[in-house]
Amino acid sequence: MSRIEFECTCGTFTVELHEDWAPQGVARFMELVEDNFFEGVRFFRVVTKPRPFIVQFGIHGNPEVAEKWRNNNIDDDVVKESNRRGTLTFATAGPNTRTTQFFVNYGDNSFLDNQGFSPIGEVVEGMDVVDAIYDEYGEAPDQHAIQQKGNAYLEEKFPNLDYIKKVRVVEA
Repeated sequence: MSRIEFECTCGTFTVELHEDWAPQGVARFMELVEDNFFEGVRFFRVVTKPRPFIVQFGIHGNPEVAEKWRNNNIDDDVVKESNRRGTLTFATAGPNTRTTQFFVNYGDNSFLDNQGFSPIGEVVEGMDVVDAIYDEYGEAPDQHAIQQKGNAYLEEKFPNLDYIKKVRVVEA
């Protein structure tokens, strides 16, 4: 198990990765951490209404970097753990489409389990920070526009989005 610290504009939280839950997912996440992929990445989808759902991130702010990873899919892991509050899970666009997007579950989203969403870890410190991520834009940011224009689009249209400053391994 590895512990990963997310330093964000809204504070710091720590995720414990579980390779036994999702070995391919954890390997990809660690590849992204080693590549400093997450620096400057915005929390672009924050769904808290009508009930707490998820906070999503993982489209790089530089369109060239986003393009590099866009079709670099990894196969799905078998779902071994439920999508409960605080779990970190890959976002997908269907079977075997995991690339760089993740979400933290704000509530019990076990209905995602049979859809192939395999958690790779869980927030072990700072869930209050995750809960405080700016949510007024909801699902308004357009993912295609983020892919094409990056943070320039988000800074212009959605200037209050919280983002990741640094992600680091604090325990391997």
